[in-house]
Amino acid sequence: MKNAVIITYGCQMNVNESAKIKKILQNMGYNITEEISEADAVFLNTCTVREGAATQIYGKLGELKAVREKRGTIIGITGCFAQEQGEDLAKKFPIIDIVMGNQNIGKIPTALEKIESGDFKHVIYTGEEDDLPPRLDADFDSKKTASIPITYGCNNFCTYCIVPYVRGRERSVPMGQILDEVKTFVEKGYKEIMLLGQNVNSYGNDLATGENFAILLEEICKIEGEFLVRFISPHPKDFADDVMDVIAKNEKIARCLHLPLQSGSTKILKLMNRKYTKEQYMELAAKIKRRVPGVSLTADIIVGFPNETEEDFLDTLDVVEKIGFESAYMFMYSPRKGTAAAIMDGQLDQEVKKERLQRLIDLQNRKSREASDTYKDKIERVLVEGPSRKNENVLTGRTSTNKVVLFAGDKELEGTFVNVKINDCKTWSLYGEIVNE
Repeated sequence: MKNAVIITYGCQMNVNESAKIKKILQNMGYNITEEISEADAVFLNTCTVREGAATQIYGKLGELKAVREKRGTIIGITGCFAQEQGEDLAKKFPIIDIVMGNQNIGKIPTALEKIESGDFKHVIYTGEEDDLPPRLDADFDSKKTASIPITYGCNNFCTYCIVPYVRGRERSVPMGQILDEVKTFVEKGYKEIMLLGQNVNSYGNDLATGENFAILLEEICKIEGEFLVRFISPHPKDFADDVMDVIAKNEKIARCLHLPLQSGSTKILKLMNRKYTKEQYMELAAKIKRRVPGVSLTADIIVGFPNETEEDFLDTLDVVEKIGFESAYMFMYSPRKGTAAAIMDGQLDQEVKKERLQRLIDLQNRKSREASDTYKDKIERVLVEGPSRKNENVLTGRTSTNKVVLFAGDKELEGTFVNVKINDCKTWSLYGEIVNE
């Protein structure tokens, strides 16, 4: 049996596409392994959101050169970086056999057959990014969580982001296809369904059927079975009242909402082309908390965007302080070639960005601890993920609000929902015991 390795970089959409690549290769008779030294084929599923992505990928290709020389390993590059670089990637690195954009992974069997025939030096598939890719079965590493793309591409053109240029304009998947996939994964035993899109709450804007994100969520919740629905990422400018109402009345929808902030400064938000102000974001967060009791909010935040002053940064700290995110993904701005922000005047020194990022992290850590403390003595419904990586005698799971919980219990509970009373709270984890309530 031939061995294959899949290495994934980047976002949840790439994780989903890697799960599909895994299924394709398994159907072709490949054994999926993590041992590169034993691989007959290696696929790097790449990201291009950050400038440093290229360095990481080039470094991995350097590692693969020796394996290829020893075993004749077939090397394939898929994903956004492959879509962006195309044929130039194969020219720069002759060891690459296959370059394949994120819309084209269904052609992997054809590409492998061509390379194995010896008649082709390289196989390049990098179009058309405006087409909906075929719906493919997936084999997820987690037997509890399955993900489903509901849109592809993006129409927002935030000035720091390359995604619309490599994934194309936004296209919605027909609702019937999505519902069929949800049913299939629930029947397979998955307990958590993650809906994916660059901007999930603009789902349906390009469809002539009148379907929208609220309707999609409502229909998913009608599907029989015990499961939890999560989604990433919504855009604040499109977060409608009907979506809040659907979430509030359906316990199948997780009470954790990721609401990217990016900056707390209205001036910087305008430069980012985010299409909302500081005040509008804060009003939206307050409305969500009122209409969806028990909800937790998380965010993405960028510090050091071009022209960000100390006053602008203090606006960001003000939003974080007042909203109280349970957690946040925090980054220093890094220029991305091909985006409008990369050529803006007012680029900040690295040291200024580092100092601001640390201040933001310190504040968010305090807010995360405050949020954790609110769980003390509460009973939470938890999806059991399995034994803890640090202590196999303890189980780990997540609440509807996506909080990690550690507790004693039988390993056979993996993949089920249990009630856990929270006895102790740390910044990132809760500790409790299973109860029958």
